[in-house]
Amino acid sequence: MKKNLLAIFIASSSIFAVNNVLAADGTIDFTGEIIDNACELASGSDALKVNLGKVSKTALPSTGSTAAATKFTIKLINCPTTVSSAAVKFDAESYSGDDSVIALKKETGVASGVGIQITDDTNTVVPLFTASKIYPLKTGAGVVNNLDFRARYIAKSDTVTAGPANGNATFTINYN
Repeated sequence: MKKNLLAIFIASSSIFAVNNVLAADGTIDFTGEIIDNACELASGSDALKVNLGKVSKTALPSTGSTAAATKFTIKLINCPTTVSSAAVKFDAESYSGDDSVIALKKETGVASGVGIQITDDTNTVVPLFTASKIYPLKTGAGVVNNLDFRARYIAKSDTVTAGPANGNATFTINYN
């Protein structure tokens, strides 16, 4: 009998502990929509290669300094009439928790104290995991929509060391 009471007490205590673990301070409602048709990526826009060039570390003398930007364009074609605008979301490993800078690939002799930053066509920084500004789209067969961006090196330290400075990101088009 004592063993049964002890087992019931332990089971009852566990239920209260589980309820405390599941206690919530708030809720998050996720919204969105999956659409039937979207624009097509023009040939070459699905695997862009952006050459940032060879930049002297003296061009990045202090934290926050940036090198000259390199333009790249995501081209959308054959947009249906059901979409009128789009934004782009870039995902990548961020530089030491700074979601506005892409971390460099971990490779032999990699540069340090520097990352890669993306801006839109108005030179506004596009944070990772966040939709860019909205670009208006023209619809119709064969119509090309250019979503222009820029990439640049940004110093994240007052001391930048030389070495390979490569990075990568994926992107998703969000239609409106």
